[in-house]
Amino acid sequence: MAAALSVDEIRTFPAAVPLVDAGRAFGLGRTKTHELARAGEFPVPLIKIGSSYRARRSDILDALGIVDAEPAATAS
Repeated sequence: MAAALSVDEIRTFPAAVPLVDAGRAFGLGRTKTHELARAGEFPVPLIKIGSSYRARRSDILDALGIVDAEPAATAS
């Protein structure tokens, strides 16, 4: 099993994340990530582009319960 990425690393993902990077966000290795994608059982919906897959950054953040950005401070 691959080491999961940190929250800060996941927050820096682009809008569409390559499959292996998306798998790393969940602590999955390359082989398991591809197995789950082929079986339609990856933790978030995938977008198939040609022969490759992408995952939406927003879906990954939601699935992991990560708030995308800190709320802006309000002036008193």
